[in-house]
Amino acid sequence: MTDKQLNIPSLLSKLELELKQAIASRALKDPLMIGVHSGGVWIAEQLHQRLNIKEALGLMDISFYRDDFSQIGMHPKVKPSELPNHLEGRDIILIDDVFYTGRTIRAALNEIFDYGRPNQVLLGVLIERDGRQIPLKPDCSGCSINLPAGQRIKLTGPVPLGIHIESFNKKQTTT
Repeated sequence: MTDKQLNIPSLLSKLELELKQAIASRALKDPLMIGVHSGGVWIAEQLHQRLNIKEALGLMDISFYRDDFSQIGMHPKVKPSELPNHLEGRDIILIDDVFYTGRTIRAALNEIFDYGRPNQVLLGVLIERDGRQIPLKPDCSGCSINLPAGQRIKLTGPVPLGIHIESFNKKQTTT
């Protein structure tokens, strides 16, 4: 698949439709939408408006919740999360750009639970790709793709939003 086949307006429309169906079938009441920095926030900003969510969009930077934080250290662009102080009993729509290993979403859920136990969390992503390492799966997605080893998806933005598939060489390690 090439980045030209990943049409953002089409992916957003499909994700919006799936979210509307999931919100109705799971009977979410006055949901709070949260976007994961940075690409997830860009996607959430558009969906927040499209879905006419009443409460202000929540923003989340999961840097301190990552399981590899001790390995990669402090990222110079860590931003504070902007969430309501209390998430206890809330219905939450969590949005990210690309679902890959599941580690970002695991970190996001850990942060959400530090604010309180939500009633339920609905996970929407623009792109779901192969490579899961943790037993999590999005509820809604704009598309699912398989990429060969050595390729990754990069969302650029926020205006205009763009998607690029990049090739990279992983460092060889010996044990």
